[in-house]
Amino acid sequence: MTPERLARIKHILDTRQPDLRVLTDQVHKPRNLSAIIRSCDAFGLANMHVVWPKEGFRAFRKTAGGSYNWVTTHTHPTMDDAVSELKSQGHKLYAAQLSGRAIDFREADYTAPCTIIMGNEVDGVSASAADIADEHIVVPMMGMVESLNVSAACAIILSEAQRQRKLAGMFDQQRLPQDEYDRLFFSWCQPTVKRYCDDRNLPYPPIDLETGDLIDGVGWMQEVRKLRANRPRWNGEVEASSL
Repeated sequence: MTPERLARIKHILDTRQPDLRVLTDQVHKPRNLSAIIRSCDAFGLANMHVVWPKEGFRAFRKTAGGSYNWVTTHTHPTMDDAVSELKSQGHKLYAAQLSGRAIDFREADYTAPCTIIMGNEVDGVSASAADIADEHIVVPMMGMVESLNVSAACAIILSEAQRQRKLAGMFDQQRLPQDEYDRLFFSWCQPTVKRYCDDRNLPYPPIDLETGDLIDGVGWMQEVRKLRANRPRWNGEVEASSL
């Protein structure tokens, strides 16, 4: 890994916002989902939440531009499950929803822990999610159309959230919990080793926080070989020596 890439990884982790999130409510077009993930990465979000569309969740990787590697995506079977989890973490819920109580998106406070709910392409935010939301927010329209594409609207709202948080100094210090920081640092510096460990339920080996390299890669591979020698091998297993 080059020093420049390592510095970039550390800078991104140092500025990630763990308590600003997006929750998509049955958004079903892969291109829209992927564009939203890309916006989350661009504006410094660490996490995104998805309520499964009926067709299932599948990000369109070309549109995402690889950003699915940098944003942790949490999926939920229902809105109730997603809302309960976020509420338990103290999040205020802003639903992007045109209604009689909707406010201009710039009037909302995004410096507090909050989640922006984006509805699907046909029906918008579901009635249950709209009812439970703390605020409804809208992007004012000055043309003939009544609304923006969901991914475009999400990007505009996140740009305002980023602006408010920058003014509040929330990008000036590490805000990720240390355990999450360490997990992501390992994952981004050692993606191949991460996949190998995850596939085989192995603990991550120690990593040098100054270089991003494994502290004792050879010793770790020797231990993995011993472990594999004592259990049956399955088809398609990758040799530790190929890492």
